[in-house]
Amino acid sequence: MRVALAHDYLNQYGGAERVLEQFRDLYPGSPVYTSIYDRAVMPPVYRSWDIRTSFMQRFPLVSSHHQSYLMAYPIAFESFDLSAYDVVISNSSAFCKGVVTNPHTLHICYCLTPMRWAWRYRDYVERERLGPVARTLLPPLIHYLRLWDAGAASRVDRFIAISTAVAARIKKYYRRDSTIIFPPVDTQRFGAYARSGNYYLTVARLIPYRRIDLVVDAFRQLDLPVKIVGDGRDRARLQARATKNVEFLGRVDDETLSELYANCRAYLFPAEEDFGIAPVEAQAAGRPVVAYAAGGSLDTVIDGETGVLFREHTPEGLARAVRRLESMSFDEDRIRANAARFGIDIFRQQFARYVTDAYAEWCAAGPIAPRVLV
Repeated sequence: MRVALAHDYLNQYGGAERVLEQFRDLYPGSPVYTSIYDRAVMPPVYRSWDIRTSFMQRFPLVSSHHQSYLMAYPIAFESFDLSAYDVVISNSSAFCKGVVTNPHTLHICYCLTPMRWAWRYRDYVERERLGPVARTLLPPLIHYLRLWDAGAASRVDRFIAISTAVAARIKKYYRRDSTIIFPPVDTQRFGAYARSGNYYLTVARLIPYRRIDLVVDAFRQLDLPVKIVGDGRDRARLQARATKNVEFLGRVDDETLSELYANCRAYLFPAEEDFGIAPVEAQAAGRPVVAYAAGGSLDTVIDGETGVLFREHTPEGLARAVRRLESMSFDEDRIRANAARFGIDIFRQQFARYVTDAYAEWCAAGPIAPRVLV
């Protein structure tokens, strides 16, 4: 198979990029088509890849202000010529599934989520605290993006969802079925540590939709120690309202993070995420998770066995869940076994088998039946 990969943008590093790295390992040498690429902020190994950017790469300040060019992305991805490939794999939470492929090419979308700010616009606006000008200008643009996104989804031949919640969104917004293959988590890097801490832990970019405000406000009530790892534009606001039992650590290296996971009382996951890698990492270290009962948490956290789920999305709801956890005990081996379901090897086996089988079926059936004029 001649395989090409499509990725939304390469100007920040997170879970989507970890998935892309696995695709590159599975299909070495495959080019990566993306809107923009910032070499300075991405891992050095990316510099050895065949990365092909769109015309957006030439836009001023595009790497640091990519949101300002929102309406250029559909044109950027539709402009790529992918006619040389048998299979295109798009790794998408936004625009890259909109690539246009030939009838002979199988397009598989690994869907991280349908475009969040288009299909859940009200939630996005509420959390981002947009100004009056943006609130006036955005609705017609969002309406256009919904129409474009639905059309782009219709061009995808097969969808893979990263969680049960994302599969439900694909069904709702795109009217398409999907297969669930959970994202890869490096569960093997969390070794055994001597327990020495009794703090709670959360790791996130400090931006509104991560809901770290729930942690800060809940622990005002609890007066228990909590450590917050990460940075972002909300940090100053969160620190201003935090009590002395809330400690902001900023960014930390991988070794420090592993130790923090291993020594915490439990991991806090207050947001509704599409999947959520950090709760799986915490469980790989043998630690229970307190998570909001929505999104990927419903796949990764087993209430009462590997953690505690809470359904009232408020500081009080989180505080009650922490108090419940304080009264419980957990089997570390059971928690680690749950995390092992999401390991990298399992992902690679499942995904490679899916693509091989899908391509065989595609070739056997023929992409489009010929039309005979009589």
